[in-house]
Amino acid sequence: MPRLCSTPFAFPVFRGATRSLVLCNLAAYFALALTGLAFPHPAIPFDLRFGFVPSMFLHGWFWQPITYSLVHQRLWGTLFELLSLWFLAGFLENYHTPGWVASLYAVSVLGTAAAETALYACSQRLGFAPPTIALYGCFGGIFGLLVAIGVLYGDTQFMLFPLPIGIKARYMAAVYALVAVAMLFYEQRMYAFAQLGGALAGLLYLLLAPRRGLSLGLSEIWYALRNRYYRWKRRRAARKFEVYMRSQGRSVHVDGYGRPIHDDQDDKKRWN
Repeated sequence: MPRLCSTPFAFPVFRGATRSLVLCNLAAYFALALTGLAFPHPAIPFDLRFGFVPSMFLHGWFWQPITYSLVHQRLWGTLFELLSLWFLAGFLENYHTPGWVASLYAVSVLGTAAAETALYACSQRLGFAPPTIALYGCFGGIFGLLVAIGVLYGDTQFMLFPLPIGIKARYMAAVYALVAVAMLFYEQRMYAFAQLGGALAGLLYLLLAPRRGLSLGLSEIWYALRNRYYRWKRRRAARKFEVYMRSQGRSVHVDGYGRPIHDDQDDKKRWN
């Protein structure tokens, strides 16, 4: 992995997976805003319907782990999230493929929802009554991207927004992790735990997933299984051919790949 030097405070090029993720979140924000104007008092609020609530998810609202990251309520919070997403995803896309960046973001988002569900299930099992709050926003995915930068490019210098102070990527990721840990002792503990779950999911993706992207890794596994099946069919056909040739009074041998093994003595008799 190359060692990177200081990076100026400038946003990367708006392209690829970064552009798709930012535009999807932006379109979802305006779509929910317009829907809220058209239906000002819905029976179920939109943040509960499309956000992530573990109790509702466990009762059949299976789309929530995907849609909650697209729900943004406050303008300034949405602006900060999308700028952070642009900066972090664009930085990673300079060194990785768009599929790899999109897969890392998706795994972090799903890991955030999984951590929230695990905390809710454990609280129910132990007899506690956790507060019913809707998880929304893409901070879990952003935290996963930040962890990836801290692990892969820890020596890169960034500006600690909003302070004009330079800080290395690994220390910036550690600072945000400590803030999330500190939030566990306050009212937003479920939200903080979910963010830490997204960071852990991003770290596991770095350790376990293929470097060229999850989709490419899955396709390689699929083609490997398909080729293994074809090799098995060829060996099976070769064994049937051996049995048939023995019934005809001839001896034919094949190797482990189903290819015929030629006997040198037979070749000499054939040509003499």
